[in-house]
Amino acid sequence: MAPRPYILAETTWKSVQENNYEVVVLPWGATEAHNYHLPYATDNVQADHVAAEAARKAWEQGAKVVVLPCVPFGVNTGQLDITLNINMNPSTQLAILRDVVQVLARQRIPKLVVLNGHGGNDFRQMLRELQAEFPTVFLSTLNWFRAADRNQYFTAPGDHADELETSTMLHIVPDLVSPLAEAGSGAARQFRIAALRQGWAWAQRAWSQVTADTGVGNPAAATAEKGAAFLEAVTTNIGQFLVELAAANPQDLYE
Repeated sequence: MAPRPYILAETTWKSVQENNYEVVVLPWGATEAHNYHLPYATDNVQADHVAAEAARKAWEQGAKVVVLPCVPFGVNTGQLDITLNINMNPSTQLAILRDVVQVLARQRIPKLVVLNGHGGNDFRQMLRELQAEFPTVFLSTLNWFRAADRNQYFTAPGDHADELETSTMLHIVPDLVSPLAEAGSGAARQFRIAALRQGWAWAQRAWSQVTADTGVGNPAAATAEKGAAFLEAVTTNIGQFLVELAAANPQDLYE
């Protein structure tokens, strides 16, 4: 396979010298159990795939975008009792992000997108702090799984190892997905407190008290075809965002 010029891990110093990158994309996932049928690396596989495909679409439209290697550990503070769910605290994430942004600022690379693939990660407050510290680098973040309307592709609700995640993994790496007959139902308990259950108040879920199989959402209706269609929409939307961001003047963003 020929190296892709928008994937830093496949790119040589000679190629990097020839490109004035406008946007750096940092995929960020997690290492955690995903029901009985999906691998621990699910969030990383998805984030890597989406970042690469969106960058490809942007690159083909002339945007100078480059994707960094995925950070494979996310915030799993509600899952500390689930074996080998690797937790990275938000404070650690902030330290890593600061180091990355500091490099970009020193090298005058003007824009960073943190492409998030894990529901427990939330980079917005970190980027608020870093934006004040490094005003020459425009900082943004997105959750790839919200870049298209899931309701147009999937019927079963859920947010972890569910129909959406299972479908996308069936499309990206079908050999890593166990037969759906082996999957748990993804049944999840709800908060007793109404405000938390309705979502206008928030508290961290104690994962092993919420779900027996670590899944939240029934994966039974998942198909590779659904995953392909959703990923096509997601990567097209994110690719367009990268094109517009690469061309944008951070000092002139408002109509």
